[in-house]
Amino acid sequence: MLCSLVGYICDFKINILKFTLNQTDSQSKARAGTMVTDHGVIETPIFMPVGTVASVKSVHQRELKEDIKPDIILGNTYHLFLRPKTDILKQAGGLHKFMGWDSNILTDSGGYQVYSLSANRKIKEEGVKFKSHIDGSMHMFTPENVMEIQREIGADIIMAFDECTPYPCDYNYAKRSMHMTHRWLDRCISHLDKVPYSYDYSQSFFPIVQGSTYKDLRKQSAEYIANAGAEGNAIGGLSVGEPAEEMYAMAEIVCDILPEDKPRYLMGVGTPINILENIALGVDMFDCVMPTRNARNGMLFTAHGTINIKNKKWEDDFSPVDEMGITFVDTEYSKAYLRHLFAANEYLGKQIATIHNLGFYLWLVREARKHILAGDFASWKTMMVKQMDKRL
Repeated sequence: MLCSLVGYICDFKINILKFTLNQTDSQSKARAGTMVTDHGVIETPIFMPVGTVASVKSVHQRELKEDIKPDIILGNTYHLFLRPKTDILKQAGGLHKFMGWDSNILTDSGGYQVYSLSANRKIKEEGVKFKSHIDGSMHMFTPENVMEIQREIGADIIMAFDECTPYPCDYNYAKRSMHMTHRWLDRCISHLDKVPYSYDYSQSFFPIVQGSTYKDLRKQSAEYIANAGAEGNAIGGLSVGEPAEEMYAMAEIVCDILPEDKPRYLMGVGTPINILENIALGVDMFDCVMPTRNARNGMLFTAHGTINIKNKKWEDDFSPVDEMGITFVDTEYSKAYLRHLFAANEYLGKQIATIHNLGFYLWLVREARKHILAGDFASWKTMMVKQMDKRL
């Protein structure tokens, strides 16, 4: 049952984020859309590179702007709050100016850290008390101050404060947590309406669906979040260790309930195959550390499968890292050279691999959009999933 604040939530409007649904695939639920914020256009489906602490690891802003060209990147409220701290960001004029990024930014709310830093936090109805992983200092995140922090950070899209439950998760715990996330949402909305923008542009707000891998909870949470009337909606609590088929089942249930005329953001997902399968279910937005983290460990994603560039088999392979020319790694870099850089522990190796992986992820979602608009997404997706499900 929805709480007494639902009537208020349904009338709540924070800002005009314009979303146009351009086309839906006839053989699946895949969607191509266009979002417009004060910092520009975002074409969906979209993948957001993760810039946790105001930096996409191993990539200069120049490569992001000139080569990879993501429409939007992601920052992390928890990490930015601790370092450099919001007073520094306010002095700089917000996160965009601080990091020299003039396109779109989304910040998550810190809810994932409630999950991932479980040894250093205590969850109560008021909020979450946690110990800094940097210096051991104690801090409190509440729905109210997380909204204030995200105002001061200044992202274009900001997220509700929630609890991300682990997997596996007891049903009763998942249910209690979901209801608390809903109550926190009410508090986020109530407080956010009282806090003015910090900068000369507006922000949009996304609530988050929870419910672990329980169909009835996901359905109930999706209905609650849909009733919030926000500019977009997110799906949290997945890609935390559950089998891929359970992830897809939960995403399908939620997407069938969330409004068609609002963007849908699946948080923290995932592999290239995960992304295509969830696009087919109606998801529009994704983020994940996988392309950057795996790149730094020598794993490259390609249209024909994954490559562990550290393997000896690439030692004398002088073919380009990107043989298809679909990403933004210079063709002068061979697999043999990249393997050498990793063997020698040269930072350039991590940079080349990261640019490649991010370029591939952005190519993948842009190709998905092209095929949705062309009307042949389903067959293209089936082919790509088969191709990418290999180790080269």
